[in-house]
Amino acid sequence: MRITTWTEYSLIISIHLAKRGRHGAAPVAARELAETERLPADYVEQILLRLRRAGIVESVRGAKGGYFLAKEPAAITVRDVMTASEHQTFEMNCENHPVDAERCGPGTSCTIRPVWQALQHRIDDFLGGISLFDLLKEEVSSPPSNLVTLTAHPGSA
Repeated sequence: MRITTWTEYSLIISIHLAKRGRHGAAPVAARELAETERLPADYVEQILLRLRRAGIVESVRGAKGGYFLAKEPAAITVRDVMTASEHQTFEMNCENHPVDAERCGPGTSCTIRPVWQALQHRIDDFLGGISLFDLLKEEVSSPPSNLVTLTAHPGSA
């Protein structure tokens, strides 16, 4: 698993919009968002486009236009944001960069692939269980207790 700047910036942008709220708040312009969060403006615009295409944000055109969340923060997960920005949460090397077609083809028997698939499933479940609302709650409490108390249990599937 690799967390890129696309994902980091997408989450920063989404959390910024979540803080502003959906109802009653004026949309925020991409440039203003970039300045406030100290992010490159061209990245912000590209990320907002991806988030809009994924239904995470909505846009308003015009002089007072901008972006706002399309759903309540509790209905948007880290997985949603990550998938919108990266198109996946976990890159399986055997699918994206196979060692060779004979060993790594989808129809071949591989003893390693099930491990990566199980890991991807757990990562997706974990990220899908954390909403923007949860992140906002964690921001005010210190330390983020429910996010750092992950432990592996021997024999769990």
